[in-house]
Amino acid sequence: MCAGVPAGGDLCSGSGRVRAKEWARVETTNFLITGVGGQGTILASDILAGVGLAGGQDVKKSDILGLAVRGGAVVGHVRWGSEVHSPIVPEGRVDYLVAFEILEGLRWLDQVRPGGVVLVNQQEIHPVTVSSGLVEYPSREVADGALQAATDEVYRVPGLEIARELGNARVLNVVLLGALSALLPVEVEVWESAVRERVPERYRELNLQAFRGGRGWLEGRE
Repeated sequence: MCAGVPAGGDLCSGSGRVRAKEWARVETTNFLITGVGGQGTILASDILAGVGLAGGQDVKKSDILGLAVRGGAVVGHVRWGSEVHSPIVPEGRVDYLVAFEILEGLRWLDQVRPGGVVLVNQQEIHPVTVSSGLVEYPSREVADGALQAATDEVYRVPGLEIARELGNARVLNVVLLGALSALLPVEVEVWESAVRERVPERYRELNLQAFRGGRGWLEGRE
């Protein structure tokens, strides 16, 4: 079954993805991007919204910031569709959860619909409650168990590792978008154009490399 496609439809290609020319017929696709302050969550949601608009979709988005400047949670809702009324993803209707940090991904797993997709950057950022000793950070075993219970389609993306190989850990957000792009029926040129339009000129080539690194990682797994 294609993620983001109504059950019982006939829009899937043999690979399980939606045929690009049929994309306009697909009902609303819901994305949730989550991370902590400083990880580029808002930029990522801006790029994702730009991709949808360039693809002829009606797009709504909303960014929700906690104490972002202190490393608090940041959540971006992005919705694509032929007609989208609300920028907020309805409860339990997330098609694609993109998490820049493991714990932040776990917080939102209950919002992923059955058959949804989760991409999670393999990075731990300990919140104050953990660093102060009030609670423990989930072990990898606990995190993996929760992810497997939520959906069959989980991608544990080495986003931070790929970004560091490029010389700048801050582009991990675009690495994750690159991985996401490999799951969606939108031409790569559209994605790269959206990156160019929303990233300062001096960082464009680095971000394009990050995007290609993430996309290449996921494509190499198939």
